[in-house]
Amino acid sequence: MTWLWILLSLIVGAGVGAFGGYTYRKQGTEKKIGRTEEYAKHLYDDAVRKADEYKKEKILEAKEEILKEKAESDREKAENDKEMRERRAEIQRNERRLIQREETLDKKADNLEAREDSLNKRAAEIQKMEEAAQALHDKQQGELERIAAMSQDEAKQLIMERVQKEAFHDAAAEVRNIEARAKEEGEKKARNIIALAIQRCAADHVAETTVSVINLPNDDMKGRIIGREGRNIRALEAATGVDLIIDDTPEAIIVSAFDPVRREIARLAVEHLIMDGRIHPARIEETVEKARKEVDQQIREAGDNALFETGINGVHHELVKVLGRLKYRTSYGQNVLKHSIEVSHLAGLMAAEIGADVQLAKRAGLLHDIGKAVDHEAEGTHVTLGAELARKYHESPDVIHCILAHHNDIEPQTVEAVLVQAADAISAARPGARRESLENYIKRLEKLEEIATSFDGVEKCYALQSGREVRIMVKPEDISDDGTRILAREVAKRIEKEMEYPGQIRVNVIRETRATDYAK
Repeated sequence: MTWLWILLSLIVGAGVGAFGGYTYRKQGTEKKIGRTEEYAKHLYDDAVRKADEYKKEKILEAKEEILKEKAESDREKAENDKEMRERRAEIQRNERRLIQREETLDKKADNLEAREDSLNKRAAEIQKMEEAAQALHDKQQGELERIAAMSQDEAKQLIMERVQKEAFHDAAAEVRNIEARAKEEGEKKARNIIALAIQRCAADHVAETTVSVINLPNDDMKGRIIGREGRNIRALEAATGVDLIIDDTPEAIIVSAFDPVRREIARLAVEHLIMDGRIHPARIEETVEKARKEVDQQIREAGDNALFETGINGVHHELVKVLGRLKYRTSYGQNVLKHSIEVSHLAGLMAAEIGADVQLAKRAGLLHDIGKAVDHEAEGTHVTLGAELARKYHESPDVIHCILAHHNDIEPQTVEAVLVQAADAISAARPGARRESLENYIKRLEKLEEIATSFDGVEKCYALQSGREVRIMVKPEDISDDGTRILAREVAKRIEKEMEYPGQIRVNVIRETRATDYAK
């Protein structure tokens, strides 16, 4: 029973609680709905108000934009109107100018037509005058041809021949004057340059010979040098390749040899043997070998000294040794190494005066006779042998060309080659620099006169000034004044081609006309 009451109480309590909760919840919900509606209404009113404000603001902005566009449109329209007015005014001005120009052109056209009519009339008159003048000219020409007994073409040919002859004569005279002035100025300048070069390069000249004299302390030394049954002198001659001349000359013996290097080795060996006092074949061979090494050392030093004296560097060491051998080589009695050094200095000085390559001229001048150091060992001239040596030891093509051209074996193509030729001639032509045998001297003079007399029209010729000048007298009836110049040039060319000579040879052609009459 109790349990039932408890269950009923719970059911009733639950129902009352549910009702009460429902009632309370309903009231709370209604209040919340009311507040929500009030808030929603407030939001709506606020949104309506803001929408009205935004609408008004946009309407104002649109009105302002419209006003701005209208103002801009009005301004552009005003500018367009102004521009149109200006263009219209410019078009009107151009139209007025065109109208004025058309009027001017019309006036000019009228004037031109009038002038054309006038010119046509004058042209017709001139044509008539030309026809009349031509008729008169033909009449006069016919009359002249009748009087002169020659046609117009013949007269023209005669006048042309006369004018050509006069022009040729005047041209020849002018050429002679120009050549004379050029030759005079060139010779004067060349003399100044050469004189200055010679003045600045003063060198000593010592004549070399093919024998060396060795002084002895006494005549007893001759017997010791000869040795028992001549064994010592034979050993010396076999080891050195020279001839020892022992004669009645007191306290002296002579070493004779064409090769100056062998002669120098023999001289040093004999002097060492005399100083040592021990003279026998074994000692001779030892002393000769020692002398040979000493000469080799002197050769190297001579080559180095020559390069140092001329200021040249970069020469191959083997070529320096060949250059040093020229110390013991002579040409017409002139020491070839001294001659080469002098040629180097002279060529360099002249190159500096005329603005040529000084180093090239000095290098080519020093090496121009390098072939003479080996010309007794190989076949060929010293020119070709020197060019081969220079090419072998990597000298420049310009230096090789100067070596080949210094005796006109080939035609000189550079200024430096010509300068080396001139310096070589100057060094060889110095008084006392070289000597010639009487036989060669006479042969050269005879060859000069032979070349000169081989030309037609030559009456007499003489070689003068030790072969430095050849004077030629020609027959005046065979050779004219102009022909003398041609003859002098041909003789000079033939001398250059057929002869070898130091310096230069002057060719002087003389033409003399003599008229003789008698007063009775």
